[in-house]
Amino acid sequence: MSHPNSFYITTPIYYVNDVPHIGHAYTTVAADVLARYWRLRGRDVFFLTGLDEHGQKVQQAAAKAGIDPQTHCDKLAPRFQELWKRLSISNDAFIRTTDAPHKSVVQRYLQELFDKQLIYKADYTGWYCTFDERFWTEKDVENSLCPDCKRPIERISEHNYFFKMGQYQDRLIEHIKRHPNFIRPESRRNEVLGFLTTQKLGDLSISRPKSRLSWGIELPFDKDYVTYVWFDALVNYVSALDYLLPAPSQNRYWPASIHLVGKDILTTHAVYWSTMLMALSLPLPETIFAHGWWTVDGEKMSKSRGNVVDPNKMVDEFGADAFRYFLLREVPFGQDGDFSEHAMARRVNSDLANGIGNLLSRTLTMIDRNCEGTIPDVPQDYLERESQKYRLLIHAREQLLILGKSLNGFFEDLEFNSLLLQITSRATDVDIFIDEHEPWRLAKDPDKREELNAVLYTAAECLRILSLYIYPVMPNTAKNVAEQLGLDINFSLPLLSQEIKWGDLQGGTKIRKGNSLFPRIESKTQGAKPVSESPAPPQPTPAAPAPVAATASAATPVTPAPAAPTQITIDEFMKIQLKTAKVLTAERVPKSEKLLKLQVSLGSEQRQIVAGIGKKYEPETLIGKTIIIVANLKPAKLMGIESQGMVLAAGDSEVRGLATILEEVDPGTKVK
Repeated sequence: MSHPNSFYITTPIYYVNDVPHIGHAYTTVAADVLARYWRLRGRDVFFLTGLDEHGQKVQQAAAKAGIDPQTHCDKLAPRFQELWKRLSISNDAFIRTTDAPHKSVVQRYLQELFDKQLIYKADYTGWYCTFDERFWTEKDVENSLCPDCKRPIERISEHNYFFKMGQYQDRLIEHIKRHPNFIRPESRRNEVLGFLTTQKLGDLSISRPKSRLSWGIELPFDKDYVTYVWFDALVNYVSALDYLLPAPSQNRYWPASIHLVGKDILTTHAVYWSTMLMALSLPLPETIFAHGWWTVDGEKMSKSRGNVVDPNKMVDEFGADAFRYFLLREVPFGQDGDFSEHAMARRVNSDLANGIGNLLSRTLTMIDRNCEGTIPDVPQDYLERESQKYRLLIHAREQLLILGKSLNGFFEDLEFNSLLLQITSRATDVDIFIDEHEPWRLAKDPDKREELNAVLYTAAECLRILSLYIYPVMPNTAKNVAEQLGLDINFSLPLLSQEIKWGDLQGGTKIRKGNSLFPRIESKTQGAKPVSESPAPPQPTPAAPAPVAATASAATPVTPAPAAPTQITIDEFMKIQLKTAKVLTAERVPKSEKLLKLQVSLGSEQRQIVAGIGKKYEPETLIGKTIIIVANLKPAKLMGIESQGMVLAAGDSEVRGLATILEEVDPGTKVK
């Protein structure tokens, strides 16, 4: 059994029949986040990823390219390795199934099963899918199409070797029932149990004749056959421990803590791999977690549609950390998600540029301006001495420390989406107390110096702690935050092995303010418009059409010229007061699909505004955003809720984007 402090995480080994796409990146980023977190916690982590280089698809792809399979694999392998470097993947090893030591382990296990009489030879006739490299029974097939990929399949008759998988059916059912975390999420566990309890589990063909497929690992007991690619591939999780570490480490790391897989290969892991391990008298992994798929703009991703998302392109356009953040924040891990560059840009702007990016920039700007670029000194009990005055600072501190105590649960449950929502909410807490205390005003009053220092120190210390929390998901951003705070933090150390303490940021530290963490991503807009659900102003009654000229054909319609837009004078325009406002809270108005209720700060006051932007924005994405409002609009009630202003946004019949400010400005600043 593995050591109790070890944590062994794997991705699937990816097929090298093509270049990496968003699906590969998704699984690998998620595995990296878990590996980084548990290293911070002080666990002995081994993180494995790699490539599946055998099988018919690889052989065919190589033949199509006019090269031998090994050359094909050697050409594509660096594409994956280079992408993992660009995405800051911290894998401890990279396995290739063409490695000689891996082949040796596979042959050793095949011989062991053959010697135990768990592998036998038999004639077989059945439907075969070349794409999935899998046989199907007659009852599985409809219209000569593969049940999984829907591609045409062929009927094949041949001699093959079979693994006695079926005899482990009852034992596997019992294991799944006794270990609720073995297959996750629960919906996937129920799928596998449903399959196993309603159908007889057959034996598994684990060979292919060389006459049909030569690119594979030769069976040690019959030179005319190679092993089935899945038997070869699944063994990688154990073979890597034999030769990719300084010393054989199966006792140190096996069983694996978690296999991360896509839902399309759950059966091969939950059934094939589990029964293989049982036959080899090896423990089963603790968890197999099957996540969902990504569609693109609502459509299934495919080369024929030309909509395959290239992770390299996303890194070029948005940055590695932003891409990592989007993948794990956009949808709960385990569910299917839809990718679009528009959604990515919106998420980066709302959560990152307007969130932690803006918070770091404004905090360091104020420290630079008011404290000569050094973290201010404050007494240890500065918050408690006047707890009422500092209630929001205390709230932000306590919520941040509470989150620190909850981190294990988020990572154990793979609730990345919820974790990141919590982190962005904690950054919003800091923004709220900054706006409440108005440090730009405190700086003008010498008697308020202690309060100013308290606000700025608290903001900076919150940022230090946030850097620890975001490191697993956005490692480069975390390092950047720490560096700009003037700190030299070694994130490779087990920084979370002990409880987070408040006050580790030392007063007098010289900040090193740098570039913006997340520059805003601009998109094309169509004119600004005010957003609300107040009734539209009455339209003027169109003038009667002019009589048709005598020379015109009666069949020719006459379209009146569009009326020129009503013009106003500069004096009339100056009556409108446009101001910046910081969104403090946002929530949906019950029984309305469009309305959101916002609490906003104008610096010297707070307002409640009801805006019809709910179809475009989720409430949490608006918190911390600096928007533009009409500040002197007469209050009105929408669905019984008073609205004290109007939000400006871009769009025609539908809202397409909020009008915001590029640079950092104080809430309540006039817009001219």
